[in-house]
Amino acid sequence: MSYPDRTPYLEYAAVQRHPGDFTPTIERFFSSTAQINVVHPFNETGNGSGYHDAVIAPLQAAFTGLYRRDDIVMAGQFENGDWITATGYYCGCFANDWIGIRATGRLAYLRYGEFHRMENGAAVESYIFLDLPELMIASGQWPIATGPGDKRGYTGLIQGPATQDGVMTALQDPAESAKSYQITSDMLLKLATKDEAWRPYWHENMMWYGPGAFGSFIGIDDFASFQVPFESQFDEWSGGSKNNGMTRHFTRMGEGNYSCSGGWPSLTGVNVKSFLEQDPTGERVFMRVCDWWRREGDLLVENWVFVDVPHVLKQLGFDLFADLENAG
Repeated sequence: MSYPDRTPYLEYAAVQRHPGDFTPTIERFFSSTAQINVVHPFNETGNGSGYHDAVIAPLQAAFTGLYRRDDIVMAGQFENGDWITATGYYCGCFANDWIGIRATGRLAYLRYGEFHRMENGAAVESYIFLDLPELMIASGQWPIATGPGDKRGYTGLIQGPATQDGVMTALQDPAESAKSYQITSDMLLKLATKDEAWRPYWHENMMWYGPGAFGSFIGIDDFASFQVPFESQFDEWSGGSKNNGMTRHFTRMGEGNYSCSGGWPSLTGVNVKSFLEQDPTGERVFMRVCDWWRREGDLLVENWVFVDVPHVLKQLGFDLFADLENAG
């Protein structure tokens, strides 16, 4: 299997490791016809210029000294497409209000995850996740007290891989990449099973780094105390790896000891119980979700997760950003 050249992404990321004008590198990295999707409230921004104007320029105006740091960078192929993905943090002093979130005047972190389908050295299709609830929680402005199932885990700065080898700049062993892909794909098919059939795929002391609104959990039992109630709040629960006709993974791949997937949307279910302090709607909800996993041997040990929670809340009847505007 051939892997896409990650040089364009590495150049794109390198420029953003220092405060400055990101415009030229964004214009080089994205195709002029790129379709860029960003979490709510941004959603579809158009090409690189639209993404810069809607997201990056306002973010730079709000965060002085803004720069980014990658914790994971990997590349691979899915359904004959070449993909590059990364996750890490934007960092800066939160000096000015941004999308209704009030500035704190101090150092702040904004976690991001990006997936880019590449053609001829440029991104033509992109999905960009930002953990806005995590930023709001750190800033003391998140309006919801609990997580799914009345349980929220640790919220705060999330670490990169314990092995500090997540930024892969060279081709990894194809056999190890295939193993990571297969173990992850098999595990995903076992989610939302009554006997928790996903458990054998995980190390007992696994780490699940969830989105800020859900929190993070250590150890398989602690994670299960979140995951099982979370699943129970939806009937007909189904994910993008199961070919359900409603959701799909835009990519799923492995590289070395790492794997990843993403869907826009990736999960769906009928909301039958209170979720994030919202009354059950009885309506089908769709979730934009992405993950990165690290494997040791035959077991998954770390999992970084994004869910576009503001988009979910809007489907439940709570417009988070309208609420922020009214509060301001």
